[in-house]
Amino acid sequence: MQDKPEDLIVTVHMCRGNFRSKHLHNDGGYDYVAPVLDKLNYDAFFLEYDDERSGGFKPLKDIKRRDIEIVLGLFTSKFPELEDQSAITNRIKEATQYIPLENLALSPQC
Repeated sequence: MQDKPEDLIVTVHMCRGNFRSKHLHNDGGYDYVAPVLDKLNYDAFFLEYDDERSGGFKPLKDIKRRDIEIVLGLFTSKFPELEDQSAITNRIKEATQYIPLENLALSPQC
């Protein structure tokens, strides 16, 4: 990707799977992978944070680059109920303890 056009944005989604999926990274936080994200040549990382199995935002402290976007997958596709707006707002504020707001985006978890 070192020779990619400047206007090409490259992202990656860290999928945890849905329902009864068997994925490599389906439980636990991003503790072991967050330190590596600074070294990867991506413009954005889509991370799932829609339930407790995703862990907290503390591992994001290891992401020092400010030329990347961290996309918080706070909305679930697993259940039909809508998330509480204040809960989503609070989760975003919590994430800003580790990543500046200008480097955050919001999306469904998958």
